[in-house]
Amino acid sequence: MTPTTANAAPAKRLNNERVQAQLELKDRALAASAEGITIADASLPDNPLIYANAGFERLTGYSVADVLGRNCRFLQGPGTDPATADKLRTAIREKREVTVQLLNYRKDGTPFWNRLSITPVQDASGAVTHFIGVQSDVTAEKQARDALQKANERLEAASQAMKRDLQAASELQHSLLPVELPEFPGMSFAYRFRPCSDVGGDSLNVVALDGRHVAVYILDVSGHGVAAALLSVTLTHMLSEVPDRSFLYHAATDGTSKYFIAPPAEVASRLNKHFLSNPGVSRFFTMVYGILDTETGEFRYVAAGHLGPIHFSRSSGRSIGETSGIPIGLLAGATYEEHVVTLSSRDRLYLCTDGIMEAENAAEEQFGVERLLDTLEGSRDSTLGESLSAVMARVERWSEPAGAVDDASIVAVEHCGRVERVDGGRRHGAEFAG
Repeated sequence: MTPTTANAAPAKRLNNERVQAQLELKDRALAASAEGITIADASLPDNPLIYANAGFERLTGYSVADVLGRNCRFLQGPGTDPATADKLRTAIREKREVTVQLLNYRKDGTPFWNRLSITPVQDASGAVTHFIGVQSDVTAEKQARDALQKANERLEAASQAMKRDLQAASELQHSLLPVELPEFPGMSFAYRFRPCSDVGGDSLNVVALDGRHVAVYILDVSGHGVAAALLSVTLTHMLSEVPDRSFLYHAATDGTSKYFIAPPAEVASRLNKHFLSNPGVSRFFTMVYGILDTETGEFRYVAAGHLGPIHFSRSSGRSIGETSGIPIGLLAGATYEEHVVTLSSRDRLYLCTDGIMEAENAAEEQFGVERLLDTLEGSRDSTLGESLSAVMARVERWSEPAGAVDDASIVAVEHCGRVERVDGGRRHGAEFAG
């Protein structure tokens, strides 16, 4: 025996021992794996299992003795998706990799969601000899994903329901805007209303109280959404022209069925008391409410937490009326003081909500009172309605591209000039310009 031959034998034995150790390590690794690992023989009919590790036993409840020689489809059951099972069979038939997630059943019949990965193993010639299967219990993951999907579906359904409610509230709110404004010789009325993308709480109206007096109001309920819109709708009914159910009138104290026009301060105080006495209504609102005497041009009003009337006078220029009193429904015992603006020939009076002044541009700069006044000043020679349209158009451009975040409303009165009219046997002087 040559020295070379003598040295070769121990080296070969050492190499064999090393290979054996590596194989044993692989066996231990497969056995210790938390995943279920199987090996199927692709050279035999129906691809029977020739190996299953302890992880497979823990996962399925089947022992190695139970499964050797069988196709792994025994894990399938009544709840297994046929399409997924067919996808798995097709991949095995075509001898390619595949990963599926399907409902399988343990030996005791308990279902579990199995993420199954099948990988073909080739020999030196490229022929597929075996399939290695790796199986994982993803039941908790599947249940969490399903729960999330159902939660998202419920959320989407709630969102759609809310959108329908908001649309219905918006349509109801719009339906109560004035369709026709009162006609009085010598006086002209107009309004514009631009809703925001959400549903706001603006409301306005011009109500003929009798043959001489007209109620003009504009209000803004705090907040947005269905609650704000419904409160504005409620207020529209409470400020209607029907005496026996309106806060604009009060009943006679002599026991008769007569009703009298309530002064603006009384209207505000009664509204404040009403809303504070109903704990379920937690919202408040700002308002300008006034009564116009169409014969004298006197507009007597209260401004409750709201910008006062904007007066454009041909003789004295422009001014903003006084405001006093806090928003209605905010503080018990609040008092409201009346103020007076008198309209002369060709004078105009504007009431607006803060959705105009607080409209923001892309730089988050508010439209403001001065731009409003300048826009109205620049449209003095236009009709009353055109002057309101000019305001809304400029606010619309100012708010681009984001659009309005609050309702924008404006109502206006113009003293048109002098006219003679006869009413109930009495001759009255009013102004009119042809």
